[in-house]
Amino acid sequence: MTDAAYRSCRLCPRACGVDRTAGALGVCRVGSELRVARAALHPWEEPCLTGDKGSGAVFFSGCGLGCVFCQNRAIARGEAGAAITVGRLTDIFLELQDAGAANINLVTGTQFVPSILPALDDAKARGLSLPIVWNSGGYETIETLDALAGKIDIFLPDMKYATRETAIACAHAPDYPEVALTAIETMLTVSGEPVFAPDGRLLRGTVVRFLLLPGRLLEAKTALSRVFRLCGNAAIYSLMRQYTPQPGLPSPLDRRVTDREYSSFVDHAVSLGVARGYTQEKDSAEESFIPAFDLTGVLEK
Repeated sequence: MTDAAYRSCRLCPRACGVDRTAGALGVCRVGSELRVARAALHPWEEPCLTGDKGSGAVFFSGCGLGCVFCQNRAIARGEAGAAITVGRLTDIFLELQDAGAANINLVTGTQFVPSILPALDDAKARGLSLPIVWNSGGYETIETLDALAGKIDIFLPDMKYATRETAIACAHAPDYPEVALTAIETMLTVSGEPVFAPDGRLLRGTVVRFLLLPGRLLEAKTALSRVFRLCGNAAIYSLMRQYTPQPGLPSPLDRRVTDREYSSFVDHAVSLGVARGYTQEKDSAEESFIPAFDLTGVLEK
């Protein structure tokens, strides 16, 4: 995949077709200039991804999905971040490795795949040896996933919505349920079953995240059931209760998830036979867990 992909952009399922090299912004709200908002050790991923010091998270600006409740809205809207070169991104990967990162965690990078791939190749040629994590909303094209095959060790997708109605209401993406299921199946095919280091760090595999939304318990159970039927225990399941309501959202998105909702969701996972998974403590739904998109680790030292 080359920079030509930016000229008639179809990197995500929106398939805007805009020429981002000419300054046009796609649904992702960014042009072709590589933009990063934060690059630092991140201690709040799943334990198998965090390691002793944290995951080496690189937060890219923009997002092709744009969920109304996004807690990372400053970057999803393209409002935060600074333009950097591919060479600088290569250096960032190596700096995170030197800092003791458990992996390189590429957060919402679909809109910059043509720039990320050469940076990874250059970093690996210069000694990058960490697992590479593709952390996304699950809204991916097969073509983009094909380009990532052989470059990514760990896939970390969301499975956000099980119905067209909720996908439309929250992200104006009626095709999300089908697209995400196909993407997750493809990711698992690429990664295979989980492979762990002796210290418990994940070296290869697919971890599927399910963010429980308030008032959407049945939908979350449906999403989990569908993915489990597709992947079984070849995938790892992360049941998240960290939903943090953002200002101005309608009911029930204006409240947090209740203890009863989350307990019922976990019970459903157990009833399905989920063998590898993570749950979250109640205090994960706090603003303090949202990282500061203040260009930490982004600019030249």
